[in-house]
Amino acid sequence: MSLSEAEVRHVARLARIALSDEEITVMRAQLSAILDYIAMLQEVDVSDVPPTAQVTGLTTVWRPDVVGEMLTQAQALANAPDQQDGMFRVRAVFDE
Repeated sequence: MSLSEAEVRHVARLARIALSDEEITVMRAQLSAILDYIAMLQEVDVSDVPPTAQVTGLTTVWRPDVVGEMLTQAQALANAPDQQDGMFRVRAVFDE
């Protein structure tokens, strides 16, 4: 499928891309080649291929969420550079 120069300019305008005349010529050839390839792919018979959302067969890659040993408050704050009243103290992000 060969795109016209006007169609390439229209696509560029929709994409908010400023293209020079030379770039329009290059993009016309490249976009036409992409559309030709897509047309070729549309000719492939995939009627016996089931719709596939995931190709590896994995159902989940995460481990089960199991409660394990927890840190005490003292252990959690042991390496804190600044703490106050049993909590981490951090710099203010917003001005009051």
